[in-house]
Amino acid sequence: MRFIIIVCTFALLTLPVEAARLKDMTSVQGVRSNQLIGYGLVVGLPGTGEKSSKFTEQSFRAMLNHFGIRLADNATPKIKNSAAVIIHGDLPAFAKPGQKIDVTVSAIGEAKSLRGGTLLRTFLKGVDGQVYAIAQGSLIVSGLGAEGADGSKVLVNTPTVGRIPNGGVVERAVPSAFATGDHLIFNLHRPDFTTAKRVSDAINQLLGGGIARPMDATSIEVRAPRDVAQRVAYLSALENLDVKPADESARIIVNSRTGTIVIGQHVRLKPAAITHGGLTVSITENPQVSQPEPLSGGDTVVTPDSEINVEQKNMRMFKLDTGTTLDELVRAINQVGVAPGDLMAILEALKQAGAIEGELIII
Repeated sequence: MRFIIIVCTFALLTLPVEAARLKDMTSVQGVRSNQLIGYGLVVGLPGTGEKSSKFTEQSFRAMLNHFGIRLADNATPKIKNSAAVIIHGDLPAFAKPGQKIDVTVSAIGEAKSLRGGTLLRTFLKGVDGQVYAIAQGSLIVSGLGAEGADGSKVLVNTPTVGRIPNGGVVERAVPSAFATGDHLIFNLHRPDFTTAKRVSDAINQLLGGGIARPMDATSIEVRAPRDVAQRVAYLSALENLDVKPADESARIIVNSRTGTIVIGQHVRLKPAAITHGGLTVSITENPQVSQPEPLSGGDTVVTPDSEINVEQKNMRMFKLDTGTTLDELVRAINQVGVAPGDLMAILEALKQAGAIEGELIII
């Protein structure tokens, strides 16, 4: 694990920040996907569907009524080959009627598996309650489940979730503000005042002064033509513009679950002295069995026998001077030979002492 830490930190030291395309750093305001959701039925299951779910039975009756088949009120339909499901998908920006999207189907009742099932026509609605797509088709399920009569069970992946590639047909386009107004707004994926200014300067250098202006740490406003064809060509030229993003803030990221530690290249330490001592205490139980003499009438007893070992490692103290760099920090810590867990404790103690010039983030 310590080797991983060294690789990550020295990579940050030696690799300069490269220029990136504007399309990789930003998104255009208003050009976004929209989430769709619907409720439907999956049929054709090999007995792995619902058992006695009331809402699935109600949906089954409604489906039959749609085709002119009415069940008696006291009739109980067998729905073990059916399952109630939730369908969701993303409607991409500028998607037009007739285009197809992928959808994900998830069981919400007692169904054990959706393998082999077929989704019946389901309306997918947006946040405004309008229908934007219709989904239908055979499911692709990667999960597998098997259960024995004694209650033993084998489960591979998730058999109650499946996908239908190109299973949704777009029926309504989402209005977009892309072709309206006199400006385009670029939003940075990682807000930064310096990066926002550099993007604005790069655009003004390419197109002339006053074309772009930073609005805040996230948004850059750019004047754009109103004609749609010209705006598309205009945006094509801008999104391929190379801009050098600003260096990230001084941060130390600590993942306490995996033991991963990443230290940014701008992290500095104030004067501090660190000592790291390893105290190992091990307790070993060796119970002894005592047998009575033959015909003595005594009882067999177990006598506890505990052995305690204490080992103290001789560790040295090292001193960090003002402005200690990441390279020096890593070298000093590796000289001490601490494990990732101990390094986390050292970093937390340094932060509490105010000796770290940077942000310590523990996830």
